[in-house]
This record gives sequence, structure tokens and C-alpha cells, in this order.
Amino acid sequence: MLPPSGSYREYCRLQNKNRTVIGAFNSDVKENTAFLSFTNHFLTKDLPVPEIYAVSSDLKKYLLRDLGDTTLFDFLSKTRESEGFSKNIISEYKKVLKVLPKLQVVAGKELDYSVCYPRAAFDSQSMMWDLNYFKYYFLKLAQIPFDEQALEDDFQTFSEYLLSADSNYFLYRDFQSRNVMLKDSKVFFIDYQGGRRGALQYDLASLLYDGKADIPQSVRKELFDFYLEELQKYLPVNKKEFTAYFRGFVLIRIMQAMGAYGFRGFYEKKEHFLKSIPYALKNLEFLLEDLDLPVEIPELTKVLKLLTKSEVLKEIGQIKSNLTIRITSFSYKKGIPADPSGNGGGFVFDCRAINNPGRHQEYKQLTGKDLEVQKFLEEKSEVNIFLDSVKALVDQTVKVYLERGFSHLSINFGCTGGQHRSVYSAEKLAEYIQNNYPVSVVLIHREQQ
Repeated sequence: MLPPSGSYREYCRLQNKNRTVIGAFNSDVKENTAFLSFTNHFLTKDLPVPEIYAVSSDLKKYLLRDLGDTTLFDFLSKTRESEGFSKNIISEYKKVLKVLPKLQVVAGKELDYSVCYPRAAFDSQSMMWDLNYFKYYFLKLAQIPFDEQALEDDFQTFSEYLLSADSNYFLYRDFQSRNVMLKDSKVFFIDYQGGRRGALQYDLASLLYDGKADIPQSVRKELFDFYLEELQKYLPVNKKEFTAYFRGFVLIRIMQAMGAYGFRGFYEKKEHFLKSIPYALKNLEFLLEDLDLPVEIPELTKVLKLLTKSEVLKEIGQIKSNLTIRITSFSYKKGIPADPSGNGGGFVFDCRAINNPGRHQEYKQLTGKDLEVQKFLEEKSEVNIFLDSVKALVDQTVKVYLERGFSHLSINFGCTGGQHRSVYSAEKLAEYIQNNYPVSVVLIHREQQ
């Protein structure tokens, strides 16, 4: 079985001697019909989507090409740890944006929109669904006060403005970094079953303002301009008009995402979605600085500004379990650290098989927290392979500890001097755990104190 996502669909990997495929189960036949129809059409247009090998007679099960496990978000997260938001990440995004206009414009022309589910277009009703989803599952649960009638009036004004944009294109609907797979140096698109007719700006907004991807604003501008250059290969573009509508679609996309975070996080108690809230608020705050829409939406604007200042939301974004994970770097010369929780146990990882930067004069006065040492370890040792194995072991334990309500776990990294390899490993694991689990992390570099 593959890990569940935000939907109720189930996926598994099936294998024989020759190959693997992905098996999908979804009881929603209308949604499956849309996905299968879109996929067959996209394949005729030579678009990078998974091939369909077989479909059950009840249309609830189907087999797909296995595109591996690396999403654009996975690649971004791992690469960013060592390189920041580097040219390698931007290059992958540009591969995506090179294909997106073809999907929207070329494939969108002859698509059978009659199979779209639940709506054939991102129309007034679709927008009002999203806006009310945001109102009931986010605003109310976040305890943001508002005038219901005034807000409804603004929703109507706002949606009418967005509907005035050219919308005769394919709208992917959930075009974000977790729905793009990377395989064999190519990009592939998945999870477009909610697609329908709509405006070009929405999918671009979804990708560039994808919450946890946290794309720097300067990179957003670069990618925005790159997309427009690619789009102009398929149709003429008025950049000023496109940009004006783009801001509006960014806003409705952020509100739609917040509705999902509220439903999946507050209501279904899925921690992953709660962790996305601070990123959405950051995007919203930036957008409100220069929104400049040609329509008046005073109540909605007031509510959105209150959101960015909400102390309740700041606390929600920091929700933790009762599990504290103590990560310590140490020198074997001074012995393995004691566990102050009194539970004993935990992990002790020996880093001494990793190439030691401390043998080189230029690194002797530095530690594993310094960029020069980090670069040495990443380029001249197998530290990443070592840490991948560590993460696999720790993942298994943390999940069980959370399920069983345990309160403490100790993880120790030792090397010769407790200065380079162990410090680097402890730092990277602490960052990984904080980004993936609702726990408190205590990080200690014993020999640096």
C-alpha cells in the first residue's frame, strides 16, 4: 500500500518479475470516469501522464504506469536542505511550466468536458463552493469574526470579477508540487480528475503559491515570466491584464486551500494539513500588501487581514504531541550520552565510517553547522546514504511512539571529536523530524557546550 494523501482513493504498488505497476481503487465512478477520459485524451496529445494498463468492469479499479515515489515536492524538500532554493529546483519547475500551457491550451480544446466532475467549468457555483468552504471550515473554526451578509456580498462581487477572465481552457484544479512526479529526468502529471474548463491563471497560482513549497518571491517572479513566454507560443498574451487577474486567482486559490486545511486538519485531525497553515498565512500576508483589485471587497479584505494577525492560528500552526525527541551529537572519547528522561534505550548512530573533514586543516576550527563542512560532507562522503538509512529507522519508531502516546525518544550521533560528522547528522535529522512530525525536538551538541 502507498501512503494515503488528501483524498479517499487508495493506491498500491504491484510487482512481478518484470515490472511494477500502480493499482488504484476509488468507489467514486464519476471521478474515475473523468480521470480515465482525461488521461486517454492527454496521451493522444503526447502529454506526460501515466499510461493506463487495465480498468475493471465496474470502473472502480485500474492499473497505471508506476512513476516512482519522487514528487516535485519531495525533490524540492530534499534539495533545499543542502542547496537552498537552487537552480536545480528552478530547472525542474521550468520543465513543469513548459508543459502546462500545452495541457491548458492545446489539450483543452478537444477535451470532452461532459465527463468533468463535479462541475464542467470553474463557474460561479464552483467559486461559491470554494469560498463557503473557506468560510465554514476555516474562518469559523479559526474564530475570525465577520458580518455574514457583507461577506456573502463580497464573495459574489469577487467571483463575478474572476468570471470575467477568459476561461476557455483546461483547468487542472489541484496543480501543485505533490501532483507532479519526477522520473528519468522528466516531469509527469497526476491527480487531475477534478479538472474542468477555466482560466489559465488558476493553475499557475496553485503551483507558484503552493503552501509548503514556500517559493521565494523573486523565484515566483522568474517562473511567472517564464510561463508567460511559454504561453505566448500558443496564444497572444496581454501581460498587464493577465497579471491583474492572476492576483485574484491567487487569492481564491489560497482561500480554497485554507478550506481544505481546515477540513482535513481541524475536522479530520490530519497533522500534515495543520502544518500548512503558517505557509498559507505567509502567502496571504504578502498578497494583501499589493492586492489592487478593480472591485471593492471591504469585508473580505478585513477578514483576510484579521487572519494574518490571528493568535489562535499561530498556536494551531505550532500544535505538538506529547512526544519529545532529544537529539544529541557527541564524542565517543567522552562516552555515550545518558538519557535524562530515565527511559533508557533510543538510538546511537556511529558516524565514524563517514569521511572526516576534521582531518583537513581548513576545517579543524569549524563544525558541522558551518557551510564549508556541510559542503565537504555532501560532496566527499556518503553522509546522505547514511542519513537516509537513519531516517528510515527513526520514521518507523516515531510513528509507533506517536500512536502509543510515548513521551520521550533519544537519538544520539557519535564521531571521534563530536565536532563535524555527528553535529551535521544531528542538525539534519532534527530539521527532518521538525518538518514531518508534530513533536518537540531538543537538539544538543554536547561537545560544543
